Amino acid sequence: MTDPTSSPAGAFVPSRRQLLTAIGKAGGAAALYHAMTAMGHAEPSQFRGPPKLSGAKKGASVLVLGAGLAGMLAAYELMKAGYKVRLLEYQNRPGGRNWTVRGGDVIQEIGGAVQKVGFSPGNYLNPGPWRIPYHHEAVLHYCQEFGVALEPFVQINHNGYVHSSKAFGGKPVRYGAVGADFKGHVAELLAKAVNKGALDDSVTKEDKDKLLEAMKGWGILDKDMKYVKSLRTSSSRGYDRPPGGGVNGAPIPSEPYGLTDVLDPRMWMTNAFYFNNVMQTSMFQPVGGMDMIGKGFAKQLPGMITYNAKVTKIAQSDSGVTISYEDLSKGGAVKTASADYCVCTIPLTILSQIEVQASPEMIAAIKGVPYHSSCKVGLEMKRRFWEEDEKIYGGHSFTNQSISQLSYPSWGFFKKGPAVLLGAYAGGAAAYAFGGMTPEQRVEEALKQGSVFHPESYRKEFMNGTAVAWSRLPWIAACATSWNDEARKAHYQNLVKIDGRLVLAGEHASYIGAWMEASLLSSLDAIQRLHAMAQAA
Repeated sequence: MTDPTSSPAGAFVPSRRQLLTAIGKAGGAAALYHAMTAMGHAEPSQFRGPPKLSGAKKGASVLVLGAGLAGMLAAYELMKAGYKVRLLEYQNRPGGRNWTVRGGDVIQEIGGAVQKVGFSPGNYLNPGPWRIPYHHEAVLHYCQEFGVALEPFVQINHNGYVHSSKAFGGKPVRYGAVGADFKGHVAELLAKAVNKGALDDSVTKEDKDKLLEAMKGWGILDKDMKYVKSLRTSSSRGYDRPPGGGVNGAPIPSEPYGLTDVLDPRMWMTNAFYFNNVMQTSMFQPVGGMDMIGKGFAKQLPGMITYNAKVTKIAQSDSGVTISYEDLSKGGAVKTASADYCVCTIPLTILSQIEVQASPEMIAAIKGVPYHSSCKVGLEMKRRFWEEDEKIYGGHSFTNQSISQLSYPSWGFFKKGPAVLLGAYAGGAAAYAFGGMTPEQRVEEALKQGSVFHPESYRKEFMNGTAVAWSRLPWIAACATSWNDEARKAHYQNLVKIDGRLVLAGEHASYIGAWMEASLLSSLDAIQRLHAMAQAA
């Protein structure tokens, strides 16, 4: 037990443990969590459980535009609070960007290109979200509440490859080896700097000794503080011949890569990638495809979603909102729907093309938020050669080519027969370059570039492919928002405020960005403010 301390005046000052215990007794778990977060003892999270909405005024109604996750969560929680809720959705399915494509699905693009997905039964591609970080608590909560089964997503695999056309003669190397060599060389350089007194102004004599000891252990340096070929370094980076049994059981150490190659940007960027807060393990994925989440949400809203409804106008007055839409299932017949309030989750790329009756500030925000695109290519192979031949079970391989990476499926390990790997995940300018190609050209480019990792198997095992370029999808024409400081300063608060009887929600109305968690937290915030306003009216 920590002894209490005294203030300069001699007054009793409780220890942190005593203070937290008192807060917990007085305020309960929620108060304790907030206090722990403020003191740095708990991981900050904006999700505090589902909202406690109740007592909606009799007959109060809400129209929700868009049956993505933000829209469906808004509808679900408002329905529980007693509102009469209806959703209008442009597509013939729920989920929005929470989307999985399977064999037999048809993808229609801006410009007229049509893809019919040819994957074998049970195989799929998640063109949008495909992994859930462990700290995205809202997503995990509602998956559990709605019975959406989750399984691990293999994020880090040291047996995957890293490739740069400017390093190692343009040949891919195993991530585990290059990662070990990077920290080994850096440890050796830092140890040299310490021994030469270069850090004397920064560390004490005691800390210098600790730092040298740390570098020797962390970097696997020898007695001379050098990173060299040895059985110790090979225990981290891999052996030329691994330990075995019998006559040839003795391991043979491998030769570390040189400093110049491991300093290639693709190499250290891959190491840094896994330290990003949202890219750390553990991660999860729904069993059977990401759209299981959207389907789980939709099951909670029986008969409430009108599909094939293309919204064309959002009008509002002091007494309510009126939405005009085209019924695409009936040849585009124009219809209207009315309610007391509206929660709009339509992506801003589309909303900016719709007539919206709102303040000039909100209209400027809708039109002023930048977006980016991406392109994913799913390649179905005859067999899991990456597992059978190269012992890669899940995880990624990275490259400085425009495909950016390969990702190996985190399910169906050891399963015989066809499987789909992610053959490209292009972003930035590369995403628009892929978008400018035909679907067939995108698949061919993914095969061409991806062959650098698996030259003997890639084309030989290829069966068919599907390439989803988000800039070519008519229901969004982009992937997600790309807020910058200037745009946030000018538009963010105007975008998220309640404007008359209209409030917006979605990943665009968050600081999180292109994650499902962004959509859910934005939705929860919007409906709680809307409910408070409705109750006060």
